Amino acid sequence: GKAAAASAEAGAQPLIRPASDRPPSPARGEGQGARIFASPLARRIAAQKNLDLSALQGSGPHGRIIKRDVEGATPGAAKAPASAGGGAATPPRQVQSLAQMGIPDGSYDLVPLDGMRKTVARRLTESFRDVPHFPLTIDLEIDALLAGRARINAMLESQGVKVSVNDLVIKACAIALKQVPEANASYSPEGVALHHHADIAMAVAIDGGLITPIIRAAETKGLAQIATEAKDLAARARTRKLKPEEFQGGTFSVSNLGMFGIKAFSSILNEPQGAILSVGAGEQRPVVKNGQLAIATVMTVTLTCDHRVVDGAIGARWLQAFKVLIEDPITMIV
Repeated sequence: GKAAAASAEAGAQPLIRPASDRPPSPARGEGQGARIFASPLARRIAAQKNLDLSALQGSGPHGRIIKRDVEGATPGAAKAPASAGGGAATPPRQVQSLAQMGIPDGSYDLVPLDGMRKTVARRLTESFRDVPHFPLTIDLEIDALLAGRARINAMLESQGVKVSVNDLVIKACAIALKQVPEANASYSPEGVALHHHADIAMAVAIDGGLITPIIRAAETKGLAQIATEAKDLAARARTRKLKPEEFQGGTFSVSNLGMFGIKAFSSILNEPQGAILSVGAGEQRPVVKNGQLAIATVMTVTLTCDHRVVDGAIGARWLQAFKVLIEDPITMIV
């Protein structure tokens, strides 16, 4: 799990910075018609490719534009506009080619980016750049959850249904979102959208990327139905047989890396969702209960929030509600 790079098209372009952000360099003069320091070969290639040398950031000594800077540049590249002032937002930088960053051609195998990988890279880059992320982390004791899961699976065995820890997490997330509806939110230019249902997206790793199929209105579904839907969605995700409406949208995400032994992590938000829960491994740890040292199975989870809609107090209230549901799972069915 919904566990960033820029798109492949950007990968072929040199670093282009707004004029106001470029550091002073002896390689450039001042004002209109300022001299641009570039090697003769770089000038010749630039002329052939119709490049504006003033738009490029040189990687040679003292900012000198050299062969590799123009070879990786996009034809017709325009000079980036200067920033309007100290408070203006800095445009996203273009990703340099590996050659520009000192990694020679022929020293690696290149796996082309498919459409899905490009889309994931672009969306996560935009989200991490544009959305104010902040994480909240809490430890949960899950011995009661594991015992309850064993009893539930014994009851469902005749139906061929097996409930996973992640299914229980999805159910608890949905109930907690109904208990703290302010956390089931999305930011929009018109205002904060408070969603009517808890549509839980679950991160599924597939060849070449990541996809997040959705359990719709999870608060209305029992554990057996959630388990059945999750298994079906994950299987069809791995064979790329999902319909667009089965993975587009969602109001909240769950990303679980516990099966890999990851203790704790923080995920990147999947816009326009206002929060994503990162689930770590359950492991036995020493805990203090009633002044006595004991051993409990503890799981660490991190809620990453979009601070525009889910502030610290809302996120903390949601985690408190989620903790009660996980540590006393009978409350999920009351």
